[in-house]
Amino acid sequence: MKTMKLVCVGNGMAGVRTIEELLKLAPDLFDITIFGAEPHPNYNRILLSPVLAGEQTLDEIVLNDREWYAQHSITLEAGKKVTTIDRVRRVVVADDGTEAEYDRLLLATGSNPVILPIPGNALEGVLTYRDIADTEAMIEAATRCRNAVVIGGGLLGLEAANGLRVRGMDVTVVHLLDSLMERQLDRTAAKLLQNSLEARGLKFLLPKQTSEIVAGESGSVCAVRFKDSETISADLVVMAVGVRPNTALAQAARLHCSRGIVVSDTMQTFDPRIYAVGECVNHRGIAYGLVAPLFEMAKVCANHLAGFGIGRYPGSLTSTKLKVTGIDLFSAGDFVGGEGTEHITLSDPVAGIYKKLVLKDEKLVGAVLYGDTLDGAYYFRLLREGRSVTDVRDRLMFGEANLGDTGHLGQNRAAAMSDDMEVCGCNGVCKGAIVKAIREQKLYTLDDVRKHTKASSSCGSCTGLVEQLLISVAGADYSAAPRQKPLCGCTDHTHAEVRKAIRDEKILTITDALLLLGWRTPNGCAACRPALNYYLISTWPHEARDDPQSRFINERAHANIQKDGTFSVVPRMWGGITNSSELRRIADVVDKYAIPTVKVTGGQRIDLLGVKKQDLPAVWRDLDMPSGHAYAKALRTVKTCVGSEWCRFGVQDSTRMGQELERALWRMYAPHKVKLAVSGCPRNCAESGIKDVGVIGVDSGWEIYVAGNGGIKTEVAQFLVKVKSHDEVLEHAGAFLQLYREEGWYLERTVHFVHRVGLDYVKKRVLDDPEGRKVLHERLLFALKGEPDPWAERASGIGRQEFESLEPATEAAL
Repeated sequence: MKTMKLVCVGNGMAGVRTIEELLKLAPDLFDITIFGAEPHPNYNRILLSPVLAGEQTLDEIVLNDREWYAQHSITLEAGKKVTTIDRVRRVVVADDGTEAEYDRLLLATGSNPVILPIPGNALEGVLTYRDIADTEAMIEAATRCRNAVVIGGGLLGLEAANGLRVRGMDVTVVHLLDSLMERQLDRTAAKLLQNSLEARGLKFLLPKQTSEIVAGESGSVCAVRFKDSETISADLVVMAVGVRPNTALAQAARLHCSRGIVVSDTMQTFDPRIYAVGECVNHRGIAYGLVAPLFEMAKVCANHLAGFGIGRYPGSLTSTKLKVTGIDLFSAGDFVGGEGTEHITLSDPVAGIYKKLVLKDEKLVGAVLYGDTLDGAYYFRLLREGRSVTDVRDRLMFGEANLGDTGHLGQNRAAAMSDDMEVCGCNGVCKGAIVKAIREQKLYTLDDVRKHTKASSSCGSCTGLVEQLLISVAGADYSAAPRQKPLCGCTDHTHAEVRKAIRDEKILTITDALLLLGWRTPNGCAACRPALNYYLISTWPHEARDDPQSRFINERAHANIQKDGTFSVVPRMWGGITNSSELRRIADVVDKYAIPTVKVTGGQRIDLLGVKKQDLPAVWRDLDMPSGHAYAKALRTVKTCVGSEWCRFGVQDSTRMGQELERALWRMYAPHKVKLAVSGCPRNCAESGIKDVGVIGVDSGWEIYVAGNGGIKTEVAQFLVKVKSHDEVLEHAGAFLQLYREEGWYLERTVHFVHRVGLDYVKKRVLDDPEGRKVLHERLLFALKGEPDPWAERASGIGRQEFESLEPATEAAL
């Protein structure tokens, strides 16, 4: 029976790592409660930058999902900020009044971003970069803002700048000093980094001191002014100028704080019942901000919480191994050097490689590596050991590979390491721990090792070495990451293999697919069932039956669910054209059902936001307009300009062409959403160059472009063919889309489909084979023949159970 209560204030990497270490040592000692100010489970803060850049999702950076807390009987109070510690009663109180008693209290409150004390620092449009909320705010801002200024040329500032650049913003980085990342890089490496980032489109102003953030007429930020009176435009300002330990709670509880919560070598505060770890801590006068020292603190703290009392934290000698916007960097120790030091340097600007080793008294005291960081762990080991390098000095610059049979390639390097040598610096995992886990847990894949040891799960720079250990220990059982990923964890089959089997074996139901393809789970999962459902109905139209329960909620409800649980309704407007009768019906529906927001969309339609689910069939009935499929993996819109009918520059009737395309294709489901556009002249007002299919009118006919994308990463569509008539546009566009429907993978956009198969393959199927093109187009028309309007069906009562609710419908809908 658990006899004591442990409360952890802070649900971040340091606090939860301490709990993980404690559970290894004494899993039954404490009833554990964790308070987190953010409404999320523990996630990897290091990977916020890939989320901002669109390379990863929030779900992918979660370290401990909510199920983990439940499995370990941990009470998670997410979204609750602790405001009071009553040390006499031994109780903590959260901002919503929640109380929790403790026998031991762990503070892991992290750090707060520094806000420059300048005019305008609280304006709308001024953000910091520290957590998921900051990241989401920047992602949202990037959709409506053009010019961003990032104040701070450190790691976070550069990662924020790169993420905003990837999302299409014009970004300027402002830095107080004349060298970027001065805490991690010397001037030479910093200049190489700046040159590389400038080549990618970032702008830099340094040295530059910000004096004011200027408000526009709307009250939000419009410019940034500097001490030298220069001013630059800005719709968004991100402050990334450092962090301070978050000591407010500890100070209010009258714990000793001085530039952090002061702790001993056992991670105890001046109250022996209260421990502290992480960025909020001041240990021997130092506040650490890197992951590795925080995890070292966590091990020591857990040792004492478990009652062993033998661990001591003496401090950390830190190294920094980073990947800044894809560029590898490493630094450790005194990499600048000074009196009594010697420098060994290697510089190859063309190859993007720079290395500098700093020696003193024949010992390595510092290193900075740019571009090639493979030997960073080796240099860091030499630095920690403090041994003489006299015997290897002439080969030291060329790394461990040149000291004998421990080369970079193959298994030799991993095999040559001793068990106590560190492999993963972020998580403090040594070779012996990884080897033991591989053998005892029978691990065969990199993901298995990450799950059991956390090695390679943070920055990923040690991945190659971990894979070498897997190969060395598991031997023939080692399972490398597959070149083609399986459809999901329920099967080893790829998307292509599943599609082929459905076609070759004429599989018509999900049940038969799961059985014949040997699925590991009897019913599949939320990832594979929608894919299987699409593959069945697209391969065997009018024979395979659509399974609504294998679709996502938006497609089951035929409307987009919003964050408050209501839905949006977007009726179809052919080519962006509407009339007074439709507008009157829309207005009447808005009034009748008290719909709070009406918005014109970028696809030339009208969006009704805030519709209750139980009101949806009645709303559709009263609108009496076709579904816009704004919720579906289907044709969304065909955007048009007014074309030759009205515009003095128009050379073709783009509106009519767009309407013909939309009426022909509007019931078309696809692997992902599909957007079309038709422009009446090369001025391209309908933005045809960034659509899945773009059509541009010219004097002699129409140019067709395919595989464009205007999303997170804008992709310009590729020229496919020039044709003369409307019928040719319909046939060529239809054939391309049917090819995509038949051979694309579920959730694969046309841009990625064409990138995978190649534009030459598309041309071979659609242009070089006229008969095959005609067959593709005919198969598309056959698939769409008789496809019902889902709104009309539901308005008539079909599928009514999906919209039944415990809440009553709006009175007007009854």
